[in-house]
Amino acid sequence: MQKSYRIGQIVPSSNTTMETEVPAMLLARQQIRPERFTFHSSRMRMKTVAKEELAAMDAESDRCALELSDARVDVLGYACLVAIMAMGHGYHRVSQKRLGERTAENGAAAPVITSAGALVDALHIMGAKRIALVAPYMKPLTQLVVDYIAHEGFEVVHWHALEIPNNLDVGRHDPAKLPGIVAGMQTSDVDVIVLSACVQMPSLSAIAKVEAQTGKPVLTAAVATTYAILKALDLEPIVPGAGALLSGAY
Repeated sequence: MQKSYRIGQIVPSSNTTMETEVPAMLLARQQIRPERFTFHSSRMRMKTVAKEELAAMDAESDRCALELSDARVDVLGYACLVAIMAMGHGYHRVSQKRLGERTAENGAAAPVITSAGALVDALHIMGAKRIALVAPYMKPLTQLVVDYIAHEGFEVVHWHALEIPNNLDVGRHDPAKLPGIVAGMQTSDVDVIVLSACVQMPSLSAIAKVEAQTGKPVLTAAVATTYAILKALDLEPIVPGAGALLSGAY
């Protein structure tokens, strides 16, 4: 009998990408592995990617975890990288522990991952030391993300901020532009390219092209989150066409 897993996602109200890219990867996996997935979301209000709005949004994550645990999901993914990183170094561990406690108190204990923690963990798994990074945020928020990642033990040697303040516009950014953006960056001296340090900026369709173009492994926040979801479910973390991390090499 095929086993089916319920994937819960806590998403910003204006996010349109995580509910497309994560299902796209897990549905692609269904073509090569027997497990099946259904997808369930709860939303936190957020329209502008600004520090104050992110903090207000994060305060809603406990409610979202409770709502998803009502549906007895098998894993919860907190799908906003910058909201976690804006709360201070190491906050992904605090958030994951607290939200996990909410599910347990509701009689439906489930592992909780965050896209921020998943990205950091993925960089460790890939053995990265020096990275290049593309983010859609304004420069001060991008610097905050760079500092958070650096605090976790990596050197962000090159980064590019697209400076898109509106979260809906981030979701509308054309991923076909990403290879050209990366081509304008220095990448020969890095171990991994983070093509999208944001779960709202679409990037899945550009991963293979950028890996071919640069000869470097390419990671995105959505790919890292998908890897973490599969590991939390004790499933083989392999997805065709989703880049190095999900190739089966790790």
